[in-house]
Amino acid sequence: MAQTKRACIVGGGTSKFGVRAATIFDMLQEAASAMSKDIPGLKPQEVDGLIFASTTAGRNSNSLNTAPIVAHRLGIKPTSICVRVDTLCSGSNTAIILATGLIESGIAEVVLVCGTEKLNMPQRWESVYMNLMTNDHDWDSAMGLAVPPPFFGMIADAHMKRYGTTKEQMGAVSVTNYEYGFGNVNAQFGGKSLSMPDYMGARTVCIPFGLNDCCPVTDGASAVIIASEERAKAMSNRPLVYIRGTGQTATHGMSSGWPGETLAEWPHLKKAGEVAYKNAQLTPKDIDVAQTHDCFTISEIIEVEELGFCKKGEGGAFCASGQIKVDGQTPVNTDGGLLTVGHPYGATGARQAVEICKQLQGRARIQVKNAKFGLTHNLSGVCAQHTVVIYGTEPK
Repeated sequence: MAQTKRACIVGGGTSKFGVRAATIFDMLQEAASAMSKDIPGLKPQEVDGLIFASTTAGRNSNSLNTAPIVAHRLGIKPTSICVRVDTLCSGSNTAIILATGLIESGIAEVVLVCGTEKLNMPQRWESVYMNLMTNDHDWDSAMGLAVPPPFFGMIADAHMKRYGTTKEQMGAVSVTNYEYGFGNVNAQFGGKSLSMPDYMGARTVCIPFGLNDCCPVTDGASAVIIASEERAKAMSNRPLVYIRGTGQTATHGMSSGWPGETLAEWPHLKKAGEVAYKNAQLTPKDIDVAQTHDCFTISEIIEVEELGFCKKGEGGAFCASGQIKVDGQTPVNTDGGLLTVGHPYGATGARQAVEICKQLQGRARIQVKNAKFGLTHNLSGVCAQHTVVIYGTEPK
């Protein structure tokens, strides 16, 4: 029996995130160009697979069978796989899982994973209206439940009531992530700093959220190369970063199927993390740096709990005490996260992967000292699906 191959992330890049006049193809070309500069040894003819992640591409690009068009625009000719995937916010992290399986099985050798969204066109209000289509439209959507701020506001209310989480603790997440994001030239809010008084004084979006509790509506693209260990060595002389383990759970499509005792418990995230840790042969204590899905400040607080970085109910205090900072126990969202970089759904997972790759290779903009193992996490829709990928400088 042939030995399973090892999959590595070689490098990657992103476009500028924000409100863009560019098309999805323009932004994908920007991201691919940045990726090529990040991996000088990459030759387009070596790329045998493409997995393209996007939720809105068919609606906002006037092309339904988008993957072949993306391949053509990027100058590659896939022979092992050429496909578009849609798992909303976890699109490109899902694509990384699929690419890993293709590499490990020997079906592919070099897979380009990319993702993009154009959420500010044709009109910005449409991106919020489209959120009503992210869950069971016949039930919750008819009540407006799929619009993110009210739903995650209910989650925040539940966590505050059950565990005593405070507005100031949520503010610590936002202030920290703005500190990380300041100076990130590709971030939507990369030139903006945030103080706690600024956070507390921001206009209300949806109780208990102010403006800086919420990630922005974003256009952007990202791209990474997932390759076999042998091909990764040939492409780059940097330390190899292995994909150690993955996990993805989906438990419900409407609120009546919520798996937790209250909205403050996310057992489906806990399960995805457990599966990924088991596959990676690691524990939460081994993770040196993480990129979690901070679509709202409360999300990051619950994520550090369910991923095992602190005890359940202590996420607010954990974040407020500085444990998510670069010199803390588990630095989180070290490039600024969704709150400052932005969140073009299908592009976010690969953007996180770029940051983890750089962290583990020792070349991040804000570097975590001696980082060996990193984690990325996305949730999708009304917190219906969770995706976790774990990386390391050592193979299993």
